[in-house]
Amino acid sequence: MADLPKLMKSIAIREPGGPDVLVPAEIETPVPGHGEILIRVAAAGVNRPDTIQRMGLYPPPPGAPATPGLEVAGEVVETGAGVTRWRVGDKVCALVGGGGYAEYCLAHESHALPVPKGFSMVEAAALPETFFTVWTNVFERGALKPSETFLIHGGTSGIGTTAIQLASIFGSTVIATAGSAEKCRACEKLGAHAVNYREQDFVEEVKRLTGGRGADVILDMVGGDYIQRNIQAAAADGRIVSIAFLNGSTAEVNFMPVMLKRLTLTGSTLRPRSIEEKAALAAALEAKVWPLLDAGRVKPLIDKVFPLEQAADAHALMEKSSHIGKIVLTL
Repeated sequence: MADLPKLMKSIAIREPGGPDVLVPAEIETPVPGHGEILIRVAAAGVNRPDTIQRMGLYPPPPGAPATPGLEVAGEVVETGAGVTRWRVGDKVCALVGGGGYAEYCLAHESHALPVPKGFSMVEAAALPETFFTVWTNVFERGALKPSETFLIHGGTSGIGTTAIQLASIFGSTVIATAGSAEKCRACEKLGAHAVNYREQDFVEEVKRLTGGRGADVILDMVGGDYIQRNIQAAAADGRIVSIAFLNGSTAEVNFMPVMLKRLTLTGSTLRPRSIEEKAALAAALEAKVWPLLDAGRVKPLIDKVFPLEQAADAHALMEKSSHIGKIVLTL
């Protein structure tokens, strides 16, 4: 640590509240422990869980930094005891439990992946949280197969744009909901059939596009009344995976169609999972998805980039939900 500063720039949450509670702060530069690497952050992705943490509704798991930020890209500047894969100078992107909105960030070595060929640091920072989330929920929990139909809500979010690309490239038919003509066009450009949920009933559209069958896998981050409507839109033996609840996590649900259609209702969160579980996800991504990134066949959509000091503006943009793709902070 001799050549690293004792204090580093970061973004602190002054108190629970709106975007304006995000303020620049100086905190101690972290020191890597066993199995950890210290990354000099070039860029950090902004994700919906960051905004929920800022509101005081999603506390960091035990041992994680209070500083927000769940994904980073940058250069390894120090390695802890037991690290075997990475060396100082390696360029990586990593999934982290927190601390991404800062000059330096710790990551477990098994949660870091190489920056794909030809990718900028901004593009690399947009990968970990989103790709880990899509892989575990769509392809593992949802068990999406080639030739099946996949419905994704929020098609122009970071999750949505990633899920459309991966599901399409693996041979599935994709239907995406979005809230404007512009967003629908963006979904279509990525390979999905788009449904404008403000003007169309997505249940009816899914039935129409599938000849009455419904969707085999549904990825939902809306909740509320979508919970029952997803059950209506699902095909026999369908899998509905919940990852967020923008419209609320409770609903009155008629479970008769769940029985009649033999549906599976499931869901997950990523942040609290064990080191080993996240390492297994990283390994699966490196084997099955990173070659697609290296070949340029899949790429994150970047909506806007802000300097770290403007994290509040980045959160305000995310909460407007007008963005298409990812929002990223740079240092």
